[in-house]
Amino acid sequence: MTDQSVTVAPIGHITSPFKQKFAIPRQPNLANASGQVVLSADFTDMSVFKGLEGFSHVWLLFLFHENAQRGWKPTVKAPRLGGNATMGVFASRSTHRPNGIGMSVVENKGVSETVEGIVLNVNGVDLLDGTPIIDIKPYLPYADCISTATDNLANYAPIPAREVKISEHVKAQLHQASLRHQDLPELIVSVLRQDARPAYKHKLNDDPKTYWVTLYNYDIGFCVSDATVIVTEMKVL
Repeated sequence: MTDQSVTVAPIGHITSPFKQKFAIPRQPNLANASGQVVLSADFTDMSVFKGLEGFSHVWLLFLFHENAQRGWKPTVKAPRLGGNATMGVFASRSTHRPNGIGMSVVENKGVSETVEGIVLNVNGVDLLDGTPIIDIKPYLPYADCISTATDNLANYAPIPAREVKISEHVKAQLHQASLRHQDLPELIVSVLRQDARPAYKHKLNDDPKTYWVTLYNYDIGFCVSDATVIVTEMKVL
């Protein structure tokens, strides 16, 4: 068969709390993060979503748009292997892929019309704000959930589940911020408990360096002390 080139055009983009790649959960539904798929002007007919209310979850197919220029390699570094060991690109969900296509299964929270246009509200997102969406498909439990499926993840490092503490002076700021973003307190905890630091740093239970995570329009500073993530600073961008 002759190789063929295929042109794929985004159908819209997603808005999410994640303004930078650092600290985005490595898989969907690891943090209770909400988002909206905003359809482009070519998709202004609400009928494109007819029947979608019957599905609790959907697949989002998207483009790793910020990595497109970096190309790809046959092997990639795997965070679950400590950040330095490698595995084949097709045995991973690395963002550096031959065609830069990703997929996430997210909770369907319904369709609405806003000033931006038609949007699909979703929850459990792991996508950078502004990520181009190339397709939406219903999640089918009878076909997509295979009870006999296996993986090798048990042999890898587990996803961290650290305790998260918020400094008293940050709590006051966070209370004010939550008046606009009600999910922010929970989101901070669910993101940071997974230890947002580079994988090779996870073995350090005392790390006084301040790391910064951007959620919505806030910079959240944290360090690790006695195996606990401590939120030490919060700045408005």
